[in-house]
Amino acid sequence: MPTLGITGGVATGKSTFRRMLLERIDADFFDADACARELLDSNENIREQVLETISPRAYSLAGEPNRPLIREIIYSDIAKKKTLEGILHPAIRARWTERARDSATRERIFIVDIPLLFETRAEGLFDHVIVVGASTVTQMHRMMQIRALPEDLSRKILASQWSLHVKMRGAGHVVWNDAGLDLLESQAALLAAYLRQKYD
Repeated sequence: MPTLGITGGVATGKSTFRRMLLERIDADFFDADACARELLDSNENIREQVLETISPRAYSLAGEPNRPLIREIIYSDIAKKKTLEGILHPAIRARWTERARDSATRERIFIVDIPLLFETRAEGLFDHVIVVGASTVTQMHRMMQIRALPEDLSRKILASQWSLHVKMRGAGHVVWNDAGLDLLESQAALLAAYLRQKYD
């Protein structure tokens, strides 16, 4: 059974599309963002590295990550962003590849929601790469109106990411999410039908 990677840009709807797809096919999944949050919350080795290389104020005295501060630092300093990715992503990859092997032994489709799929050069590890895209205007609107991020930070986040056009050129499947949930649902249904036909 295949391993699928779902990626894209910030606020393009990757997780929403993943949820819609999982409603239509029987598959295991892994959320790389959730794994990153867990590692920041509970992994002592990662906490020590973040405090040493990102900021001594990255965690509270109680050991809780200061997410707004970390976010502001990494989107203002590209070197810090790469440092944090270098800390987190080997551990994230180790986890999802182990899960993928387990799913393969049980003959299950495995879906990985992984924003930095191309940036971490993981595309060769997937049987299918799906890129979920949207216009820059839509991304900015979602970050500012739905996520309540300041305009300046939203622009920094967009500027820090790989171009969606580059990602789409490397995709086996492109999902465009600029026109509401109904169209996204129909694209999820089409991909689910393709996967059922190919692998059932």
